[in-house]
Amino acid sequence: MMDDRKTDDLRSTRSIFDAQGAPPVELIDECVHCGFCLPACPTYQLWGEEMDSPRGRIYLMKLGHEGRARWSSAYVTHFERCLGCMACLTACPSGVRYDRLIEATRAEIERHYQRPLPDRLFRRLLFATFPHPQRLRWLAAPLWFYRASRLRALLRASGLMRLLPARLRAMEELLPPLEFRDLFARTPPLTPAVGQRRARVGLLLGCVQRIFFAGTNQATARVLATEGCDVVAPAEQGCCGALLVHAGREAEARLLARRLIDLFERAAVDAVIVNAAGCGSTMKEYAWLLRDDPKYAARAQRLAAKCRDLSEFLIELGPRAARHALPLRIAYHDACHLRHAQGIVDAPRALLAQIPKLELVEIPEGAVCCGSAGIYNLVEPHTAQQLGERKARNVLATGAQAVVASNPGCILQIRSSLRALGQRPPVVHLADVLDASLRGDGERLRQRK
Repeated sequence: MMDDRKTDDLRSTRSIFDAQGAPPVELIDECVHCGFCLPACPTYQLWGEEMDSPRGRIYLMKLGHEGRARWSSAYVTHFERCLGCMACLTACPSGVRYDRLIEATRAEIERHYQRPLPDRLFRRLLFATFPHPQRLRWLAAPLWFYRASRLRALLRASGLMRLLPARLRAMEELLPPLEFRDLFARTPPLTPAVGQRRARVGLLLGCVQRIFFAGTNQATARVLATEGCDVVAPAEQGCCGALLVHAGREAEARLLARRLIDLFERAAVDAVIVNAAGCGSTMKEYAWLLRDDPKYAARAQRLAAKCRDLSEFLIELGPRAARHALPLRIAYHDACHLRHAQGIVDAPRALLAQIPKLELVEIPEGAVCCGSAGIYNLVEPHTAQQLGERKARNVLATGAQAVVASNPGCILQIRSSLRALGQRPPVVHLADVLDASLRGDGERLRQRK
């Protein structure tokens, strides 16, 4: 039992946190400071700094509750440097919910800390575009022209790109490849099951995923339909709120979560399939996000119980359609929010193992983040670049002909990091590999860049 006097002291008026949603004291007290999280934490691996480890950050939260810290750049920076990769969840023997602690702390930062003006403006730009699919669609055409024309090559050759701030350079380097047909691609609102129907599922289309990975969404729908599912993908769905939750913008995230709950309730589906790891981990935590909402708390819990990662659902469903051979050596990358936040490790590998002639190889340090981490590679580009290069070198060490991941951010990050080393193997989504096998179209997969 926790000492009530200790808890009361931590909740005293000295706390720098407010009563709106401070990092819970009971979760802080679960940390026994054993240090198992240290070698698992990417930022601690890079710098060896205690305050840039989960244990150190939890100690800083405790100081905030005790009034022994203040909102300063030095204090906030340690939380901002956290990737939120949740490798510490896997490593922690005490089951400390660091995910809830860091998200609550970042929400406090958003409410109380005044960032420098350039940082505020950059974040405003990100959150005015990324969670809004229609705005991203408006940007897609000029981005396609920029990549398809010689403008990009000319700017890079001129050296002007080096004059841009690091964050804008990172955005430019991460631009996804776009073909002209991608500008008009849509996932059908209903993809009927092939043969006898086994389930009726909803498909989360996502924000960045819907615009820049539209082909992957279509591949996901085809795979599910081929395996006997009616796939409902309502066009009016919006952002799930994942990027906002991870950045501490809880009020906006709750609004988006309520809208998505309403939508998928009306769709009357057996499961909601998610093919982006970060989105899936957030939707499975909707009950926690909306725990204080009397109208939505129970409904959030019901929807969260229906959420399934694509790989998780397909393993539960079991294979029915024939797989065609893909004679490829493939390296599988574990997205952090799939491996650590959702605990899904075996399912993607099991699906790949079902494909004839496909050789699956493991990436050294496979559990270490690639540096994508939502918007982390945009707001902390130098750290992300170090982790991205480390991941790319480990990928190349496998001798793989292609890299497979289950998260769009990871795909962009690894692709960019490989290109920085002068390498261009295809980096594709798990859904694209499964689709290629089911359709017998391995050559198209090899041509993906």
